[in-house]
Order: sequence, then C-alpha cells, then structure tokens
Amino acid sequence: MGQGKTRGAGRTRCWTFILYPESAPENWRSVLDDQHIQWVESPLHDKDINPDGTPKKPHWHILLMFESVKDYGQIKEITDSLTATVPQKCNGAKGLVRYMVHMDNPEKFQYNVSDIVGHGGADVAELLKPSSTERYAMIREMISFVREHGIVEFQDLMDYAATNRFDDWFPMLCDSSSYVMSSYIKSCRNRQQKAVDYSTGEVVKSDE
Repeated sequence: MGQGKTRGAGRTRCWTFILYPESAPENWRSVLDDQHIQWVESPLHDKDINPDGTPKKPHWHILLMFESVKDYGQIKEITDSLTATVPQKCNGAKGLVRYMVHMDNPEKFQYNVSDIVGHGGADVAELLKPSSTERYAMIREMISFVREHGIVEFQDLMDYAATNRFDDWFPMLCDSSSYVMSSYIKSCRNRQQKAVDYSTGEVVKSDE
C-alpha cells in the first residue's frame, strides 16, 4: 500500500498540519488564502515543552476546512508547497481549535484565545462555543463575581466582561445569559437592604 493511502486513507473535509516559521515561505498565508477556503491559524506555539524539558520548535497548528471532501494527495500538494508536515485528517474541528490554545490541557502552556485567527470566513467563536456544562460553570462564576463585588447594575458586569473577560463571559452575556444575569443583578439590587447567608438562603439581618 502506498504512503499516501497509509497516512490518509479515505477522504474528509477537514485536514490539519503543523507549520514551522523557520521553513515556511514568507507568503504562506497568501498561499492558503488562494485556496478560497475556510482555515484557522493557531497562535504561534513558542512555549511548548518536550517531555524531557527541552523547548519544542516554534510552530503553528493549521486547520483547513473544505466544502467538499479531499484526499490525502490533494492536501499534501498544499503542505509540500509550504514545507509543512504531512497532513492529517481532522476528526473534530472544534476539538482541534480548542487544542490550539491548550484549552483542555491545563498542564500545558495556555495561549490566548484571541490569538487564534480565522481566515476565509472561518468563525472561531462558533468553533469555541462552550458546552452546556461550561456555560453553567461560567454563569456560576459570574454570579459569584456579582455577589463578591456588590454589583447592582447589569452595565457594570457587561463593562467588566468586555474589558477583562472578552473571550468567555462577554460572548456568553451577548448570546445567551444576559437575561439570567440581569435578573440576578436586579434581585440583588432589590434585596440590598438585607444581608443573606448565601450558603443557606437565610436572611441574617434586615434593616426593615
């Protein structure tokens, strides 16, 4: 069996490869743009460490997303033109984009989500949309923040999220959780005359 069939048996829409700055042509982004496809560029991974503690060579992770399936040979023509690694089929675009910043690998260096770049119309925010479990965890985190800082206006939470939590809280508030958080803040404002033990829900002091 030939090498191409061994490495990339079958056809798929999404492919990935690694590109090294030291060997990539200067116009490598233009080469990919000329494919007129959606593709995603990771932050430059320049702080990755090998198991023996030595630094890895700086590199980018690249995700290519085609409208129709492509085979290994078609993609290898592209990677060869970029002096990149051999292409690999990508079984999960969302998982790969999360890996671009080590989102699910806290033991590895955490790169900035804002440094992931979508090209050709690729929607990075959609690819990174949190799961239901992650959404609930972030809402709980926002509730704790509101309570700890005595926030009584939704604007204050939005302003903080836009400035300090643009990658997670801000899109959550814009897309799906503004109602629950504004309702919670309104309730806090209405009960500001009362002190409550939030672990039990018991009113421990009232000015009434």
